[in-house]
Amino acid sequence: MADKDNKMSHSEAGKLGGEKTSKEFDKDHYQEIGREGGEKTASEKGKEFYEEIGKEGGEKTASEHDREYYEEIGKKGGDATAKEKGKEFYEDIGRKGGEGNSKYEK
Repeated sequence: MADKDNKMSHSEAGKLGGEKTSKEFDKDHYQEIGREGGEKTASEKGKEFYEEIGKEGGEKTASEHDREYYEEIGKKGGDATAKEKGKEFYEDIGRKGGEGNSKYEK
């Protein structure tokens, strides 16, 4: 909304510009610029940057949620994987796990 002098705030101008831009470009465009930005960030900041922000995000999430939250998202993920991959997937990974090279084996 413009003020009494018909001036738009930076926020309003940004919103209008974003809406206009989103009409001019498709999903592929945004995926491409996102990929390019991610590659540039990775090359400039390195692996440690992602490790640190991942750790910080995990700690924040853990402080905001309880055990039930993690049980719920784990079940959702397991159900989605089961639906997508099927029974054979679990049989295969179970067999591979049973054949593992445990450091505790003698």
